Amino acid sequence: MRVLLQRTKSASVTIDGEITGEIPFGLCLLVGFTHTDTEKEIDVLVKKIAGLRIFEDENEKMNLSLLDVGAGILSVSQFTLYADVRKGRRPSFTDSAPGNEAEALYQLFNEKLEQELGLNVETGVFGASMQVTITNDGPVTIMLDSDELAK
Repeated sequence: MRVLLQRTKSASVTIDGEITGEIPFGLCLLVGFTHTDTEKEIDVLVKKIAGLRIFEDENEKMNLSLLDVGAGILSVSQFTLYADVRKGRRPSFTDSAPGNEAEALYQLFNEKLEQELGLNVETGVFGASMQVTITNDGPVTIMLDSDELAK
């Protein structure tokens, strides 16, 4: 499981001209799954996201978590996080989990974020063509990979 996390001043998802998810500030999570992902990987990343101290305190040090600052979460499914570009010029997506499996994992991930953090998680629509607007704050962008965190 991979999550590309961006600290944002604002973020939204639009589908066919309609906003389906929006936060004023917080974290935009671009979320991808591979074939071997399970609830275990979701639990690891949810705990990591909940505890990350990437918001600035009064001394402008990244010392505060999402919960400390009352920030929101916009979660967007993104199978392209598992793109393989080692050969040729056209990405292969064979490392991405099949749609039905990935959708179930994505829903579980969002539910667990809400349970763990006690926050409403805004989302896009799984499998839809989405326009994502992100005003990155910092910029702060962090790649989380469950394979690396499990070591």
